[in-house]
Amino acid sequence: MTARLGVIGDPIEHSKSPDIHAAFGRQLGIELDYQKFRVTAPELTRFLSEFFAGGGRGLNVTVPHKESVYEWVGAHSDAARVAGACNTLIAESGGVSGDNTDGAGLVLDLRRLGTTLSGARVLVLGAGGAARGAMGPLLAENPACLQVCNRTQARAETLIAQCGGQLWQPGEAAFDLVIGASSAGLSAQSVTLPAGAVDSNTLVYDMIYGAEPTALMRAGVDAGAGAVADGLGMLVGQAAEAFERWFGQLPDAGPVLEQLRRSL
Repeated sequence: MTARLGVIGDPIEHSKSPDIHAAFGRQLGIELDYQKFRVTAPELTRFLSEFFAGGGRGLNVTVPHKESVYEWVGAHSDAARVAGACNTLIAESGGVSGDNTDGAGLVLDLRRLGTTLSGARVLVLGAGGAARGAMGPLLAENPACLQVCNRTQARAETLIAQCGGQLWQPGEAAFDLVIGASSAGLSAQSVTLPAGAVDSNTLVYDMIYGAEPTALMRAGVDAGAGAVADGLGMLVGQAAEAFERWFGQLPDAGPVLEQLRRSL
């Protein structure tokens, strides 16, 4: 039987999720029908009810609905509870459950890049939803420290109080990993890294991605980082984790990432 799946958001035209999940389905021999749906906020509750009542297997959720669907679902994973948001909905026998695979997708991609998080010094730039979704999975890898730097210190302190970690302070030694978790990088022409955060052993990883290096990646190169990477692998990684939640099989993200990279 063909599994009915999809991704909801507003806007949604840009979404690469149908291509990613179609590739996963071919890889594992699973027949699926994955569509993208533009759903406005007033339409959300009715759409969700009708989709799952009609036999839908699962949904991915993107902006601006991640927090709203968290309130709608009846059960949450630990990752979703920490994030206060869901990016994956799963049809269960007792109703619909919600998960957040963003952080797991980040960790999956960092492993692909050869990064060892256990014992590492990690700095997260940003304190919004993207950072919140990453904190739990990052802390679960037992880094030596996980610090947060944000332009508004109060937001960083709130994130730390809710999720864990420490506040970055000037004068800190360089980090093994610096993660950009701020949407500001989407429009920024340049980004300033915290003083002393980067040296030749640092991986600077930006959650956003594009056909060209992001502003944060360029800043990392200018600061002498050992390596830089964008978040396209995280996008594929979180999709792979969502696919596993639906079908119990974790696809190989590598070939799909290569295919997607060529299409940018």
